[in-house]
Amino acid sequence: MSTLVLELRQGDMMVVNGAPIRFRNRARIELTAKARFLFGKQIMAPEAATTPARRIYFALQTAYIGTEDERAGGLQVARALIGDFQQATTSALVREMLRQALVCAEADDCYQALKLARRVMRHEEEVLGLPPVAATRLPSRAEAEASPMTLTFGLP
Repeated sequence: MSTLVLELRQGDMMVVNGAPIRFRNRARIELTAKARFLFGKQIMAPEAATTPARRIYFALQTAYIGTEDERAGGLQVARALIGDFQQATTSALVREMLRQALVCAEADDCYQALKLARRVMRHEEEVLGLPPVAATRLPSRAEAEASPMTLTFGLP
């Protein structure tokens, strides 16, 4: 069985299987079973979903780490937002990344879908001249599934 060891700092946030967790002090945790989780700057707050690409990320995030009731709705919203964005963009690359993100999300590989959505967000930020919503990248699947592994995230 694979395990993932995470080191989180005081004040860091993590969502595991739909449950938000805020760390009151520095902690090292070990996930020993498959779980839907995001942490740190990977988690987008609802008020940060201010652009079309960010709304797609937030919908895919909900489809990934929302409660069981929220996940289906998140995927449905993501489908609609992705369709709208694909029609509005002139970039064939962005349309393809969004198509792949939707395929991944519908196959319950929302982690990969989020990675693709983050790339679309970066493209949108460059085109519109916006500051990045978050500086942290999502670890690769290999990094996330390596056994054992320690990642350190949190505020500098």
